[in-house]
Amino acid sequence: MEMGKEIRRLRQDRGLTQEALAAALNVSAQTVSKWECGNTIPDVQLLPQIAVYFGVSIDQLFAMSPEQQMERMENRIYGRGLFDEAEQRQLEAQLRAFGEDPKLKGRAELLLTKLYNNQAEQYKLLAVEHGKTAVEETKGDHDALSELCNAWNSFVPDWSVRNHHALIEWLSDYCGRNPENRAALMWLLDNLIDDRRLTEAKVWLEKLTAIDNTFRTPMYRYQIALAEGKGEADERLAELEALEDDWCLSLVLGDIYTQRQEYDRAVALYKKGLALQKSPKFTDGPMCIAHIREIQGDKAGAIEAYREVLRLMREEWGIVSGEMRESIERIIRRLQA
Repeated sequence: MEMGKEIRRLRQDRGLTQEALAAALNVSAQTVSKWECGNTIPDVQLLPQIAVYFGVSIDQLFAMSPEQQMERMENRIYGRGLFDEAEQRQLEAQLRAFGEDPKLKGRAELLLTKLYNNQAEQYKLLAVEHGKTAVEETKGDHDALSELCNAWNSFVPDWSVRNHHALIEWLSDYCGRNPENRAALMWLLDNLIDDRRLTEAKVWLEKLTAIDNTFRTPMYRYQIALAEGKGEADERLAELEALEDDWCLSLVLGDIYTQRQEYDRAVALYKKGLALQKSPKFTDGPMCIAHIREIQGDKAGAIEAYREVLRLMREEWGIVSGEMRESIERIIRRLQA
């Protein structure tokens, strides 16, 4: 961030000498010279005065590049609670302006997606809280229960609602055009298996196998065998467990054993996955352990796991405030009550 260069540009655009700017800001001309040469930067308390004097925002003084400005906006979006309407509209306008530049369009569209997903998630959380009250106050009204369960991402028994055919069609087309994109192939397989479109899943799995030699191929073979219910799942699971230790594989196996309700084995795998990770370590394992402990009715164990999540946020990611931490802290308070 070239603040000194931006101050010099603004000063020269106004036809001012360093002495004139110094007098207006009640500092020495030598101080202004040091700013413009990049030897020092203005005291933070001077920034509003400088911005007002030139009629610009404080952000402009930092002369951020578009990429830096978008990074700053991403940090505002990440882990935030609900934006008010004015703040959201401001972010939308800024990102759409960046999207006019072909070089920045992809990043701008991604940040708009993150913004809308964040807002949707926050509204879902609000809907859950109001929905719980609605169910209680209406004595279990069917409509209130339906809305609460929808807000809480409940399983939906109606195939017409829960199927993923539109997403599958889009991903199939995308993967057909981008067969080397492993992440897209995996999302396609996940949704095909969830919809029990297993014949198609096997075809796409062969395409994944052609570009991937990790545990992911046997992982999907296990998932397809499990969905088919033909007795091959245990054999496929044994193939997975025979692979070399990997932190991602440990988490995958933890998920499998959680779904088999072999909770102690799952917890051990989640802990192993955390130990195998290099920094910065993710919170997935401790979060899964916390959920397991809650399922088991072990409040103390759940609190311990949630505190481990907070520790990782702080020590591994530098997250010391914001909605992400606050949501975990609220859960801990609930368990302590």
